[in-house]
Amino acid sequence: MNQRAVAIQKLMANLGYEFSNRDLLERALTHSSVSDGSFSGPGDNERLEFLGDRVLGLLVADMLVRDFPEADEGKLSARLHSLVDKSACARVGEALGIGPALRLSAGETKTGGRRKAGVIADAVEAILAAVYRDGGLDAARGVFERAWAKELASPPEPAIVNPKSALQEWAQGQGRPLPTYTIKERSGSDHAPTFKVEVVVQGYEPALATGHSRQEAEKAAAVALMKREGVI
Repeated sequence: MNQRAVAIQKLMANLGYEFSNRDLLERALTHSSVSDGSFSGPGDNERLEFLGDRVLGLLVADMLVRDFPEADEGKLSARLHSLVDKSACARVGEALGIGPALRLSAGETKTGGRRKAGVIADAVEAILAAVYRDGGLDAARGVFERAWAKELASPPEPAIVNPKSALQEWAQGQGRPLPTYTIKERSGSDHAPTFKVEVVVQGYEPALATGHSRQEAEKAAAVALMKREGVI
């Protein structure tokens, strides 16, 4: 058994789920850099990632409404974002051991694809969709509750309704010009893009973050810079 096959076995053990259709798992682990046509239909995980993002959002929203009956919409939205964003998905993927199980092109492997947070986060969402397609919503919920257990146990971070406005106010309070945001990378397909955005506040190191939209990535970058500088 090769190293990747061993990694996949460990991954399934960590997921606590046995696939009836192993092709779904294989597709979920196949990065878009691979295009050898070995599967019928789309061979990479982008379509599954698109579905998995929605499955994850539904599972988190359902759990929050059930477990926090007194929380208002603002608090629910802030907690949902903290559990579904790319950073949380990447942490979940690293804990599951997704990196060694990924199917990447040689070029993507050489550039460290197995350690890239965005690649791992996308695969997490794709795997959740694969479980949903293979076993239904209850199966996906079981994987979610196991895989996100550490994230769910962590205390929620202080909610910031508008991170970009908060960063702007802080920058002005420091006597700095307004923050600037630059798209550094756009990957994925048109229906499931991933944006990497850099935010710069004059006099401070830039901060990078990713998101499914430019706005989401900009907000995440603002949060990342404020966390690093001890603002929040």
